[in-house]
Formats: sequence, C-alpha cells, structure tokens
Amino acid sequence: MRRGSISAILIVLLLSIAGFVLAQEDVKMAPSCKYCGMDRTKFAHSRMVVTYDDGTKVGTCSLHCLAIDLSMNIDKTPMVIEVADYFNKRLVDAEKAYWVIGGNKPGVMTKQAAWAFGNRVYAEKFIREYQGILATFDEAMKAAYESMYADTKMIREKRKAQKMQEAEKK
Repeated sequence: MRRGSISAILIVLLLSIAGFVLAQEDVKMAPSCKYCGMDRTKFAHSRMVVTYDDGTKVGTCSLHCLAIDLSMNIDKTPMVIEVADYFNKRLVDAEKAYWVIGGNKPGVMTKQAAWAFGNRVYAEKFIREYQGILATFDEAMKAAYESMYADTKMIREKRKAQKMQEAEKK
C-alpha cells in the first residue's frame, strides 16, 4: 500500500513538472502580452494562446487581450485557442474549459473577471469560494467584448494615475 502511494505521488509530481515545462514554452514564445505589456509568467493563471490557420501564434495575458487580438485579426481563422487553468496554470482548450464569469476575485484587465478551469469540479469550488456563474467560452468571450469599452477606460485611468504618481516621486 505504501509503495502504491509513493508511486501515485511520483506520477503527480512528474505530471506537474511536465505541465510546468510546457507552460514555460508558450511564455518563452511571448514573455509579455503584446497589447498591454503584462508579464505572462506573473499572469500565468489567466494567459491565453491562439493559433491561427496560417500557423501564427499569439500569447496574451488575459481574455480581454485575446478579444483584442481576435478583433485585430478578423481575416484569420483561429484553429486552436488555449487558456490557462486557473489552479494548475496548464493550457487547456478554451472551448472545452469551464469558465466562471464575475464573482469577487478581481479580474485581469477587466472589471468583470473570467476564469477558466479544465475541470468542472474546480470551477464549482471556485464559485463556492469567490462566487460568479458557470459559463461557456462563447459566453466568456461575449462578456469580454461587452465590457471592452469600460475595461479600456479603466485601464487608461489606472495608467494615468500611475504616471502621475511616478511624476510626483521625481
């Protein structure tokens, strides 16, 4: 019995390491978000990668910035869209992920958070702790586009305040 427990722990550890190594590959490709400049390692729990039909890949920090990229590349067809699982930070198929919209956990680049989970159980656990509603990828994308103006305005205001603080320090 003890041998089986040790084997199970080793397997979980190896899978975690493999997931971490794979996660590093997409971050190496795009260490920062091309739209907002955010560090994709720091925001590994919300990062996304889209692969288009021409083979190009774009890594973003969040659903908000992915929505910008999809809009900017209207003539390209997304073949695969991946999102980090909130808990283990491994990339999963965004269309198969369980999304949680809203709740009281602050979002990345948005007032209305949207978090992805590879497993429904973890999404429901998150909802119990932070609230929000279970959603599909299409619903999460729709929410991202609907809040785009308010989110962009919020980001501009935060950056303006940050620049003012930096100027006061000089």
